Amino acid sequence: MPLRSAGSGTVPRDAVHHPLFARCYARFSVRAESRFGLAGMRERLLSGLSGRVIEIGAGNGLNFAHYPGAVSEIVAIEPERTLRQLAVESALRSGVPVDVVPGVAEKLPVKSEAFDAVVLSLVLCSVRDVPRALAEARRVLRPGGVVRFFEHGRGGGPAMAFTQRALDRTLWPPLNGGCRLARDPVAALRDAGFELGPYRRVLIPENGPALPTSYCVLGTAWRPVTDE
Repeated sequence: MPLRSAGSGTVPRDAVHHPLFARCYARFSVRAESRFGLAGMRERLLSGLSGRVIEIGAGNGLNFAHYPGAVSEIVAIEPERTLRQLAVESALRSGVPVDVVPGVAEKLPVKSEAFDAVVLSLVLCSVRDVPRALAEARRVLRPGGVVRFFEHGRGGGPAMAFTQRALDRTLWPPLNGGCRLARDPVAALRDAGFELGPYRRVLIPENGPALPTSYCVLGTAWRPVTDE
């Protein structure tokens, strides 16, 4: 049975279906927590959050263990069934209340202005329509609410940029759950009308070779208190 999204139409429960990628991602992501320093990135991403939070594209729920106790509720949106089932298991071990629900970033099944914070963690690379997804993030966030983002995208010199674009046009998206390497998350947030706060660019792994997936950005943005 589909979920009804406030003002956004009907969302099928399995709008995204990448079971092979989901299983591979689940195994790799757990190893990357310690080997690539992602656990520390998640701590910095979520530090200081409070109130009601919506996490868009929760994956297998690795963020849940890092939310501070001041968070009163997390609504975790995950469209892929295999990852969503793993996220439910992670939610049961979380120290804060987590409700894992199906849905896609472009049609969030929640009311407008219902959240104090939006979390975007390695998700903008794979959404089908980035402007629409960020418009939805802005819709569900209260005026003055915060966006925390940790995303990968374009980076490096001309040779790396060429490589990222070439991979995006060929094998990378179908093999990696629709991921695009050459997107610019900071520009996308700015274009969506968010006020950018501090952010910093990091390499993942920080001390390893630079790969097409290595160029990440960790930062904060806000929905303006008064929208134009």
